[in-house]
Amino acid sequence: MKKLFILFIALSLTTAKSFCQTTDRDDIKKTITTMFDAMRKGDSTMLRSVFAKRIVFQDVASKGGDNMVENENPDGFIKAVGTPHKDVWDERITWGDIKVDGPLASVWTPYKFYLGQAFSHCGIDYFQLLKTKAGWKIIYIIDTRRKDNCPE
Repeated sequence: MKKLFILFIALSLTTAKSFCQTTDRDDIKKTITTMFDAMRKGDSTMLRSVFAKRIVFQDVASKGGDNMVENENPDGFIKAVGTPHKDVWDERITWGDIKVDGPLASVWTPYKFYLGQAFSHCGIDYFQLLKTKAGWKIIYIIDTRRKDNCPE
């Protein structure tokens, strides 16, 4: 009976410990959620906190019937988020595919972007993140943008 009681206590402690630990996926979601919360709040300091120092921003554009990748300025985006603007920038995502291999993660998220309550555009956000001593940081973002045929 005493051995059974000790086994029960040991299993209870192990199970409780596993429930308290967050997973990499949880931490990755928290990093990305913080980015969108910062956009809604217009908080450039909060936004910068989830970006790696040399983050790369790109978007997929269609010009002249051909698709191309355009580079964007992350500092310009951070500044724009922190500059007072009339409408809340509200990007609403649906969690898609999250892949993790050690310190590298990729995340595919369909989104819809609203200026205040008005729909603006939709598409796919693709993130790459790096696990650092300070936690998961976004190192790369590329997205698509369109007004219709929005992904769910």
